[in-house]
Amino acid sequence: MQNHSKLINIMKPGLLIILICFSIIGHSQKADRKLAAQIQKLTQDFHGDIGVYIKNLRTGKTVSIKADTIFSTASIVKVPILVGIMDRINKGKLGYDSSLTYTDSLLYAGSDILGSFKNNERISLKKVIMLMLTTSDNTASLWLQSLAGTGTRINELMDSLGMVNTKINSRTPGRETNRTKYGWGQTTPKEMAALFEKIYRKDFFSAETCDKMLRCLGRNFWDEQSLSQIPPTIEVFSKNGAVNASRSEVLLVNAPGNPYILSVFTQNNKDQSWGENNEAWELTKKISKLVWEYYQ
Repeated sequence: MQNHSKLINIMKPGLLIILICFSIIGHSQKADRKLAAQIQKLTQDFHGDIGVYIKNLRTGKTVSIKADTIFSTASIVKVPILVGIMDRINKGKLGYDSSLTYTDSLLYAGSDILGSFKNNERISLKKVIMLMLTTSDNTASLWLQSLAGTGTRINELMDSLGMVNTKINSRTPGRETNRTKYGWGQTTPKEMAALFEKIYRKDFFSAETCDKMLRCLGRNFWDEQSLSQIPPTIEVFSKNGAVNASRSEVLLVNAPGNPYILSVFTQNNKDQSWGENNEAWELTKKISKLVWEYYQ
């Protein structure tokens, strides 16, 4: 018995090394090196800052290129706003089918659909949500941000979900410096992908509420870039955002066999044009095409 104990003690350091090696190997296997090399080659000459995070939802393998870097969200900030308004609905403080009254004081100047409404015109809450996500209506989005408890409450929700770098800056006390740097909102490619995955896997709120969010995210009008590379028969949940120096997109592609998330963020872009040949938009289309063909 004593000899047996001595043998175990002698083996312990070796066993520890073996376990550590297996742990390292297991961790490294989560990174898809082949796909990462292809993405790196596509993005290496981009004239601006770019971050990419890709995750195969079946295998768990990922690609991460500056995925923890903070980027401007532009209109992708509307996904955290969606979470904020759904939190209120989930708690019974608002009704998804309830009727709201639009007033001229809500207008955010631009070409939004909601901004063309007459003063005191009625609209359902679910239609305001649709306008925010489908057409990226800014008047609708700022109204919903307020109804959700303002950016302060939405930021608390993001913290509770582990999205510590995902924040609303605009109209949020204490976020003025961040707003100057990042605009309306900020996030990282990895965190925004994680938020999409949480909704997809129904990891918070109720399953019914997450289902509503997915349906809302599945009706994107702006489909000329990354979405254009996915067959129209495939279900995709997405949001994109664009300002002069930032063009970004997040897609959860519910493909048979290999569902995946593609999160691409850019900022400080040299090409700030708005034509279809914009460098960032052309690049995200190429990335989307590559990833679709790689998995399928």
